[in-house]
Amino acid sequence: MTDHASSPEVVSGDGSVPPEDASVADPEARSSTGALAADSPDAPASAGLPGPEPVYLVLEDWVIDYFLPIFRRTLGGEFRWCGQWWRHGEAISRLTALWHAWEVLRRQPGTGIATWYREHLDHQLPILLGARGPFYQCSETNHREPHEAIAMPSPSDWWDAEDDGELGRGPLPVHSSGHRTGGDSA
Repeated sequence: MTDHASSPEVVSGDGSVPPEDASVADPEARSSTGALAADSPDAPASAGLPGPEPVYLVLEDWVIDYFLPIFRRTLGGEFRWCGQWWRHGEAISRLTALWHAWEVLRRQPGTGIATWYREHLDHQLPILLGARGPFYQCSETNHREPHEAIAMPSPSDWWDAEDDGELGRGPLPVHSSGHRTGGDSA
């Protein structure tokens, strides 16, 4: 296993250390106004104090040392995995979301990990490993680049604010409540 005991750096969205999430902090660490006390172990690093160190500093370590050994499935048919998982943008995004949530919820006493399973893993795993997920064309030993959908640029006047009655053009219809809707205004 990789040694993960080094000082964390807070970086977002690039597969490195997740930012601290004060939303799961210990309620007793909050003041009467609900704000985190500056000396709380769960206070964000921006308060001048380091937060708890993550177990894994990079996504790849979490995937190799934690995710793959724990969440084994028989591959083929219903479940897919690509040995070159890091070539799949959607997989990176979903795995990063799982990792970041795991790093936060593992510290929550009592039901933190149960919450992670129910709210995060149980939703992401069937999509991530599913037959129509990001690895649908791959096998463990054979990576195939997924087909990328094309998008044609819209005509220069397509998004003009004039309402000409065509769906997708002009302003959104306004519901009788005054809120804009995405469909008919009936």
